[in-house]
Amino acid sequence: MRRKDLEVTGKENIEAIFKRCRSLRLGMIADGKPYIIPMVFGYSWDEDGLFIYLHSGFKGRKAQALSEGALICFEMDIDEGLMGQGSLGNTYTRAFSALMGEGVLEYAKNEEEKLEYFKNIMKHQTGRDEFSFESAYLAVTMVFRIKVDMESLSASRKELSPSTHIPEVVHK
Repeated sequence: MRRKDLEVTGKENIEAIFKRCRSLRLGMIADGKPYIIPMVFGYSWDEDGLFIYLHSGFKGRKAQALSEGALICFEMDIDEGLMGQGSLGNTYTRAFSALMGEGVLEYAKNEEEKLEYFKNIMKHQTGRDEFSFESAYLAVTMVFRIKVDMESLSASRKELSPSTHIPEVVHK
């Protein structure tokens, strides 16, 4: 990371960003071209590593680009607000928290793993974990996780300065 002054370190600080994010952008190569798509996710972080859980249909550009063992990347962020003063445009900036990384794709191998992966997604999205899923739905859904390469994981934050915070403009 070039801007060391914005770097977030430590599992508890990085995980605080994960907890606040509800979607991520998944990057891959599709038909020889870069492809990025927003997705809802869940995650787990324990002694086995950091895993991000996702799901998809079996058809389409994303499904074609994803294969077992594929190297993919992800980004997620939280917009914390606009800051600036006066009429000099280059003095304005956005406060944010962000995570980026790379990993290897691993498919759920059976219905039991699909349920486990889905429960991680639902727990993160809703805060609840008492969900069930119809077998017919699981049969037509690709469920996978990213085993995050911890060397690639980076987190950054630019704090909001209350003295230069600007109320958001509503565009019509």
